[in-house]
Amino acid sequence: MPILERLSEFFSVDAADLVRALIRLAAIWLLAWLCSRLVRFVARRIVKAVDDGDDTHLSVREKRGQTVAQLLRSVGRVVIILVAALLSLNIFFDIGPLLAGAGILGLAISFGAQSLVKDVIAGFFILFENQFAVGDVIETAGKSGTVERMTLRVVMLRDLRGVLHIIPNGQMTVVSNQTRGWARAVVEVGVSYEVDIDRALEVFRDEAAAFGKDRVWEHRLDGVPEVLGVESLAENAVLIRTVLRTLPGEQWAAAREFRRRLKARLDREEIDIPYPQRTVHVRPHGAQLP
Repeated sequence: MPILERLSEFFSVDAADLVRALIRLAAIWLLAWLCSRLVRFVARRIVKAVDDGDDTHLSVREKRGQTVAQLLRSVGRVVIILVAALLSLNIFFDIGPLLAGAGILGLAISFGAQSLVKDVIAGFFILFENQFAVGDVIETAGKSGTVERMTLRVVMLRDLRGVLHIIPNGQMTVVSNQTRGWARAVVEVGVSYEVDIDRALEVFRDEAAAFGKDRVWEHRLDGVPEVLGVESLAENAVLIRTVLRTLPGEQWAAAREFRRRLKARLDREEIDIPYPQRTVHVRPHGAQLP
């Protein structure tokens, strides 16, 4: 074939040797493609194995499984391509000296890339200790949001405004996980000083008990809501605190719904929720103050 003859002349090799080299090259990349498909298949199986069938809530096992699957895909792709590239180069020349030189070069680069090494090591321990997973809501490095993606180097957070924050793992010295195990919503509502406080507490407890028995919400709560009592005597109101223990990630929705129900109930019971008031004295121009 003219093309093979030109290639053999260009590389100064026998045409038969070139054909064997090209066959080996095709076999290497075919094997790499099959390994890539295998990695994606294993990742999908991991996600399917931890799926509990409830799309409304991500369990800890589901979050962990999605995180491991995501990392398996990203790390596996890099490793497969790197190994296939090295084997491909080894077909045409000995890569032993190249690897030795790359090791020395890597050692030199590592001294100048200490932050990168720090990020990778921190990412390894985050995964090993299962500090958080994809889908968790965390606060770290001055940012908070839902974990969308994790790698050995960075974590990607999406906040309530839709902004994506990319944080290197080495910068996360303290992580606050708001959706691990269980959560708690603290609801404080003020009533007027003129209201009978015992009657107000009775209304709060009755509404909290009804909320805990609601068929829609009882599966999203982790226990009966508890009215702790008078939290403080504020400037304009008596603050009553209620705590709602919920499933992870449900604390914000539960707090909003309980406030809505409580406002409607207080309106029916004619219990005032006060608001700051200010008295302004207006005097005509030139008039003397009494």
